[in-house]
Amino acid sequence: MHVLLISTYDLGRQPFGLASPAAWLRRDGIEVTCVDTSRTDLDDRQIAAADVVGFYLPMHTATRLAEPLIARCRQTKPAARLVAYGLYAPLNANWLRARGVTDIVGPEAEAALVEIATTGGSPTPEARRIARLAFIQPDRRSLPPLAEYASLQMPDGRRKTIGSTDASRGCKHLCRHCPIVPVYDGAFRVVPIDVVLADVAAQVAAGAEHISFGDPDFFNGPTHARRLVERFAAQHPGVTYDVTIKIEHLLQHQDLLPVLAATGCLFVTSAVESVDDSVLERLAKGHTRADFESAVALCRNAGLAISPTFVAFTPWTTLEGYLDLLQTIARLALIEDVAPIQLAIRLLVTEGSRLLDLPEIQRGVGPFDPASLTFPWAHVNPAVDALQREMMALVAGGSHPGRAASFAAIWQLAHARAGVPAPPLSTGAARPAAYVSEPWYCCAEPAEFHL
Repeated sequence: MHVLLISTYDLGRQPFGLASPAAWLRRDGIEVTCVDTSRTDLDDRQIAAADVVGFYLPMHTATRLAEPLIARCRQTKPAARLVAYGLYAPLNANWLRARGVTDIVGPEAEAALVEIATTGGSPTPEARRIARLAFIQPDRRSLPPLAEYASLQMPDGRRKTIGSTDASRGCKHLCRHCPIVPVYDGAFRVVPIDVVLADVAAQVAAGAEHISFGDPDFFNGPTHARRLVERFAAQHPGVTYDVTIKIEHLLQHQDLLPVLAATGCLFVTSAVESVDDSVLERLAKGHTRADFESAVALCRNAGLAISPTFVAFTPWTTLEGYLDLLQTIARLALIEDVAPIQLAIRLLVTEGSRLLDLPEIQRGVGPFDPASLTFPWAHVNPAVDALQREMMALVAGGSHPGRAASFAAIWQLAHARAGVPAPPLSTGAARPAAYVSEPWYCCAEPAEFHL
């Protein structure tokens, strides 16, 4: 039995979603080939040798990029069993089956993949739900070296090699726009600390100088998180890390922020999404604009940088509201902490999204579009959609090197399109920030997905 696991895109990281199931399959004596097509070409000989082909679909972009590869595998090896797994597999089950995928598995896929490969049968009903797995150390040996993936750009110009791992899966929260919610529905699983640290140690031995924890929210299990980072720091002094934490958790567990700083956390990513309280309420984010500003202050007082992410363009965005977002970022001296792409991202409404529970979204979206894997929507003010397209072109063009220069160009363009003079933009309080060379996305992505 030979299993081919394919990842098409995972935010510039060495894909955990290949390394973890590879370990499970190899433990059962199954031959595994891992191909990350964001870094390596897929060879037809690899397809021809496979009895089972698994497509790892952790996000919207990865799913769209998988479509031509699914067709290629079906043509090259018609007898192969095609499996889609990961967060976006159950969300797009009908679309995937129409393209020849035979098995749909969710993000807790390891045991189900072993069952498919060893018995030839379909996964048990329990495997289709959020299983409780006995996690083991991922096997990264056959993946491209860490140096071929995204790096950490330090404020002094140095670059650090990044490793990544997951200390937990799922999320306790039910943000309306989040793709995790329709799959996990509030379920949350911790990965044993010994397993996490074994994976970290293997990556440090392979050259990692920084670890990016991919948990949807590192403080879903605050006690687990504290124990982990304290042991991490003791075992790997000098290795830094970053985490993702909700604004409400930064406030609720503010006593843990100095612990993060003391154990090597360089920055905290937080999906702020908007500074408009009415939009935040519609998205069920669980925080307000004032909470966001408080979290910025708390992180800075603890010696942590905060890296906010946004869904800048929604059906409720106004030109004035967009200017308010820019003004808030500038006032809080966050220009260097916000990736320019975050100011061009447009809300996606995907299959299973709880946004579809909102009557105004139901009225405003068109039929499901298989080409984009979304329910398309248009803003009631065409000028807002036009501005989003211009912003995407501006940040994708790369003609303004550096975050401050990009923000200044965005500032000028946004005020021009709003028909108001652009006030002088002071960037004197901005501090250079560490950031990953491929920006982080949460529940929305650029309209152009070939990154």
